Parts: sequence; C-alpha cells; structure tokens
Amino acid sequence: MSSPPRWFTPVAILALIWNLLGASAYLMDVTISPEAVAEMGEAQRAMYASRPAWFVVAYASAVWFGVAGSLALLRRKRWAKPLFVISLLGLIAQDAALLSSPEVRADLTVIVLQGLVLVIAVSLLMLTRKSEREAWVT
Repeated sequence: MSSPPRWFTPVAILALIWNLLGASAYLMDVTISPEAVAEMGEAQRAMYASRPAWFVVAYASAVWFGVAGSLALLRRKRWAKPLFVISLLGLIAQDAALLSSPEVRADLTVIVLQGLVLVIAVSLLMLTRKSEREAWVT
C-alpha cells in the first residue's frame, strides 16, 4: 500500500461530513411529526404522502451506504467501492422517483440539488476507484 497524497484525508473527511448531512436529512424526513406534515402546503403534503415505500428504502440506502463508504474511504479500506456503488444505485432510484413527479420536475431547486448530489456521489466513486489503482486502500 502506498501513501495517499496530502489532500486525500481532508477529502475523505469532507465526504463523511457530506454523507452525514444526508443521513441527518433522511432522519429528519422519516421522523417528521404529523403536525409538521399538516403545516406543509397541500402539494407538498400530497407528494410526501404519495411516496412509495421503495423510495424511502432507496433514500436510506443512498445515505447510509454513503456514510459507510466514506468511513471506509477514510480508513483506506478497499470495501469503500461496493458501498459507494450501492449508495449511487440508491440515489439513482431515489432520483427516478423524485423526477417522475411533475411537481418536483417544476422545482428547479430540487433538480439542481439532486444534480449536485449525483455529481458528488459519482466523484466519490471515481476517487475510490483511483484509490484502488494507486494502492492507497487495502
């Protein structure tokens, strides 16, 4: 195993923080109180209520496997790659569900944010692949 460049550990820490923010958002989403749901606008409430169970599973997979992949990358473990692959697949499934909703497609903020999340997820997978090639992980 070779030593990674100096930027590797700070990037891995940022990846972990990013994915922990996603996990935090997930936890807030799935633990939202009925009162908070009642305060949402009608369209938002309908969208929240109509989400299929597989969407929540995809969301959970995206964030929790992302956290695990980031921890593995920080610890310089080869198994970060399959964890990031599962996270990316969960994100793609989540995005497919989100973008199938006309209300969401009309919201540019959601589209830009999901695009950013997708770019970061692909970048983390590419970093993990490079880490394998360069023998920065074992």
